[in-house]
Formats: sequence, structure tokens, C-alpha cells
Amino acid sequence: MWKGFIGKLSGKSPKSGGGGDGGWASLPSKPPTSYGANGGQWDPMRSSPPLPVVAGAEGDTREDVFLRKVTVCCVLFDFSNDRGRDSPERERKRQVLMSLVDCLGAAEESLTEAMVSACVGMFAINLFRVFPPKVRPGVGGAAEADEDDPFFDPSWYHLQVVYELLLRFVTSPVVDVKVARKFMDNSFISRLLDLLDSDDPRERDCLKTVLHRIYGKFMSNRPFIRKAVSNIFYRFVSEDDHHNGIAELLEVFGSVISGFAKPLKEEHKLFLWKALIPLHKPKTVGMYLPQLTYCITQFIDKEPKLSGTVIRGLLKYWPVTNSQKEMMFLGELEEVLELTEMPEFQKCMVPLFRKVAHCLNSSHFQVAERALYLWNNEHLFDLISRNHQVILPIIYPALERNARLHWNQSVLNVTMNVRKMFFDMDQKLLLACQKKFQEEEEKQAASEERRRLIWEHLERNAAVHPVTRDISFDVLPKSAPLVAPTMT
Repeated sequence: MWKGFIGKLSGKSPKSGGGGDGGWASLPSKPPTSYGANGGQWDPMRSSPPLPVVAGAEGDTREDVFLRKVTVCCVLFDFSNDRGRDSPERERKRQVLMSLVDCLGAAEESLTEAMVSACVGMFAINLFRVFPPKVRPGVGGAAEADEDDPFFDPSWYHLQVVYELLLRFVTSPVVDVKVARKFMDNSFISRLLDLLDSDDPRERDCLKTVLHRIYGKFMSNRPFIRKAVSNIFYRFVSEDDHHNGIAELLEVFGSVISGFAKPLKEEHKLFLWKALIPLHKPKTVGMYLPQLTYCITQFIDKEPKLSGTVIRGLLKYWPVTNSQKEMMFLGELEEVLELTEMPEFQKCMVPLFRKVAHCLNSSHFQVAERALYLWNNEHLFDLISRNHQVILPIIYPALERNARLHWNQSVLNVTMNVRKMFFDMDQKLLLACQKKFQEEEEKQAASEERRRLIWEHLERNAAVHPVTRDISFDVLPKSAPLVAPTMT
């Protein structure tokens, strides 16, 4: 295909068929950046490569001019250094890209197969690249940038217009989907998904929009896109533990999930269980938790029975030592419980409130306070009040320990309010729980006292008898008096 483009510049007419195998992968691996306008070799020591002439000759067709402009846009520039920063060739390429955007916006006739093939090839040459190193200017040259600092790709001057052209290309009515699908195949989409790991937030935002449009327009590629995104999530959770574009992918799939038909397919339920719920495991979950919560609540809206599956998944990946993550889990849990119906709530309320009771006794006052605020939710309060016979015996010991021992006054106040709520619900049951708690405390105190006496007994015998002698004695029964050990 590119031979046709170069031939066109030399006065030969290109073949209308485009690439041989009908895909962008048929493009040469080396982009045509080493050729001048007349087909001659470009000197790499120059600040910027020369661009072909765009002006059309008399008798050139619309397709000829379009292909010549696309050929100009296939020339790449090095933005990693200051050499050629003010090159007019860079500005010329940008202007040609913008003219292509305007051309697609104003076009009334459908693009030919050669034009579509050339566009997709140009997108591949400009976008599919090795990411530049994340550096910032230092005193002695380049220094590594901080992890929290946003990184901006120096080549965004051209990439921005390329992404704008790609979006216009995908959404334009003059681009035939059947023709475009020949070139924007699964391999192209897979490499497009790989770009979401870019450090530049502007590029990820553009890719998010483009991916959403591709998913909506290229319906035959939807199963592949879902599978490819699932694989990205699998690698992120199990292997890499780092990916810059998880939030953007989840944002795209939030709208995708909202369009799923009812009842949900088994494939979609597996996506929830195997791809979305495990995303709670990484320590960086806070970076994409709002988008993840939205996706999960969309599933529950479609099929309320999935709320029990989601709650069990949250309990499976509940943090142990990370208090900030624990607070985020409590916030998501409240959103899920707002959509939970009574049958699903009853199936998981025992393990759920055991975990809530553990949070109530957290020494981190914000975790304990956030857990207590669950009772302020009207829907959740209704679920609890209708199942208080099961929930109160689980929760009461934690409430009693907070009332006696917690150091934070705010936690103490909210704890007393929750106790009063249960007292108003069922005074008899609360008193029974209080009595049972006191009995268990007495048993625990008696057990600790017996353990202390046994250790005192052991210490006395160790002080009386030499360590070289063998001392044998029986473990004291619960009601047996202390007896001196037998000497052997």
C-alpha cells in the first residue's frame, strides 16, 4: 500500500485495493520517515525529516489529495530533545492533521477502501509506540519524576490531533463500518487497549472516549473487547499490580454494563465475579474505587440477586491492616446494601455483621465511626430492624466493649445511640444479650484467674526445686485445690 503512496508522489496512480491482506498489520514495520518528498533518503542528522508536497496537481481526485495528506501525517518527529523544536515541518504536520479532521467533518461522500486503509495505517504509525521515559528536567540533565506528579508526553502536540482525527474517523457517517472493520481488527484494538497504560492522563482520557465509540459502533468486536479488558484486569490483580488505565477502563464499562440486556448472560456474571470483584484486592484500589463501585451497582440494578455475591466478594477481600482501605470498603458496602433485597440480605447477614462488629471495635476511630454510621441509612436500618433477633446477639458484645473501653468520645456517643435504637426495637432481647455478655465475661475472668494460679504454682515449684531434677505434676482440675508436685 505504501509503495502506492510513494508512487503517487512520483506521478504513478495508486491501486484502489489498498493493502494486501486487508489489515493495518500489513503495513511495513518501518514507517516512511526516511524518505524525502522525491523518494530520496533522508539524512538522520537533520533536525526534522522533510515532508512530502501536499498541493494537488491538475486532475487529482479527492482520493489522491486525501492520500497525499495522510502520507504527510505518517512522518514522525522526535520530541525527546530540543533539537528542531521550532521546526516548520512539525507545525506543517499539525496543520495537515487538522485539515484532515475538518475534511472528515465536512465530507458527504463515503471514504474509499484505500482512504480507510491509509487512515488506519497512519493511526498505527503515530499511536503505537514505546512510551517515553517519565522524566523531568533536572540541574544536570534529566531526572526521574515523582510518582505522584502527572506526566505529560512531549509529543502530545501531534498526538492530540491524531486522537481527535481517530475519534472523528470512528464516529463519522462517511466511514463504512464493514470496510473499517477490515483494518481496525482485533489486533488493532488490542494495541489500542495497551495504550491505556500511558502515564499521560490526557491520552488516557482520549482513549477512553475512542474505546467507548469503537465498542458502540463495531458490534462484532464486542466479545473480543470484553475478553481483552478482562485479561488486563487479571494481569493487574495477579501479576503487575500497576496499570495507569484501570479507572478509565472501568468508566467505559460502567456505560457498557448499563446497556446489558436482562436477564444477564452467564458470561456477564462471570465478568463480575472473576474480573470486577477481585479488583478490590490491590492496595491501589482507592484510585479507581468510585468507577468500580458504579460498575458493581449497575450489575445489581440489572439483577438484584447478585448483591449477595458482591457482599461475599467484599468480605473475601476485606483489608486487615489498612484502615483507609477499610473505610472505603465500608462506604462501598453501604451503597451495595442500599440495593440489596431482603432474601439476599438474610443469606449473608451473619458473616457480614461479624465483620461489622470487628470494625466497631477498631482502634482507628474513623473506621469505628464509619461502621456505626451504617445505622443512619434508612434502608439498611429497616433490614436490620426486621432481622434484629439474629443481628443484635452478634453486634451487642462489640457495642458493649465500645461503651466501656473506646478512647474516642464521638465513637462513644454514636455507640450509645445505636444501643438505644436496639433497646427501642426489643428491650427484652437486649437485656438477654446483656445478661449473656456478663456471663461470658465472668467465665472468661474465672478462666484467666485459674490460668494465673497455675502459672504461680509452676513458678513456686521452679524456685523450690533444682532445674536438674525432674518434676512431674498433674494439671489442676477446675475445682481441685493446689497440691504440691510429686518428686521422682
